[in-house]
Amino acid sequence: MTAPAERSLLEPGSTAAVLDRLFETVVARRDADPNVSHSARLLSRGTHKVAQKFGEEAVECLIEAVAGNGDKLIGESADVLYHLIVLWVDAGLRPDAVWNELRRREGISGITEKAARARWLPGMSETGD
Repeated sequence: MTAPAERSLLEPGSTAAVLDRLFETVVARRDADPNVSHSARLLSRGTHKVAQKFGEEAVECLIEAVAGNGDKLIGESADVLYHLIVLWVDAGLRPDAVWNELRRREGISGITEKAARARWLPGMSETGD
């Protein structure tokens, strides 16, 4: 049996497949009744609220990481991923675009990749600061 960390991203139980299914669920609920669907409620409130909620969840995730609360970090991480997907749906992005970008970066040193981005991102230094 293959260990979870070694499974292909294309396998049905893989992380990417779980996130793809979550994405499709959020898309399907986009036009649902906001009184029944949390995703519909978030999306109906507009990009500003979707982004704000993602930021709040990211901060909660960071707090648990700094506090060393592994169990709470797991839950907050799941919240961050869900709210990131809601943000993608709001922006009209599909997970494949993100997966393709990750594939493009695979095998490239983080330092090299950041230096390449610094050349085309205004205001970003070579160190990423």
